[in-house]
Amino acid sequence: MEPEQETKTVKTLAIQLGADLIGVADLKLFQDDYGNARPLLETFPFAISMAVRLSSPIIDGITEDDPTPIYAHHYRTVNALLDDIAIRMANYCQGKGYWALPIPASQILDDDYFFGAISHKAIAVLAGLGWLGKGVIVVNKKFGPRIRLVTVLTTSPLAPDAPLENSCGDCLECAKACPVAAIRGISFKLKPHLREEALNVKACSQRVRAFGKNPRYGSSVCGVCIKACPFGRKTV
Repeated sequence: MEPEQETKTVKTLAIQLGADLIGVADLKLFQDDYGNARPLLETFPFAISMAVRLSSPIIDGITEDDPTPIYAHHYRTVNALLDDIAIRMANYCQGKGYWALPIPASQILDDDYFFGAISHKAIAVLAGLGWLGKGVIVVNKKFGPRIRLVTVLTTSPLAPDAPLENSCGDCLECAKACPVAAIRGISFKLKPHLREEALNVKACSQRVRAFGKNPRYGSSVCGVCIKACPFGRKTV
């Protein structure tokens, strides 16, 4: 099957499995190099990036002092759905005779800097699902940052999508809303030269880990910057 036709089939399958957004990234464009990313990039030429939107009423209920237990539960449930979608997508690719590796939606391999096996956000940007906002979160034109992401790396020959233009402009709403002033508010096109230039990762991770240790939540969540972003508000 031609890459364009196979890509169409993969995108249709992703929607049927429950994804709200789906794109394909050419991993030759992937620039982040940390943890296990480099060996993965040498093995897999393409990545399938998928997203599930979050509930707007739940996000709107978040406050500076209380991410809310319902958001923490919603966060876990959506991650579980994404992992299920990714496994089924990987199995589809393998059934076609290609290698495929589903990357867990929310698995932290470095507690200090919140690194996983590979950056879902970087891949989502390359796949055209959205742009990287000033809070170093992916912003989709329709849903804003009110999405969760998952990635399937594959050798399946696919037609990659193109990254989108950054549309944050002069907006600083996420930076203004951050309770620990972790978002520095700098502007960039595709990505900052270094993540720390845009985000105080330690301050952000300390805040979400503190909520994660609280049995009221049981997950490392915050969500204030997600709520603050103008993109995605009042999306039905």
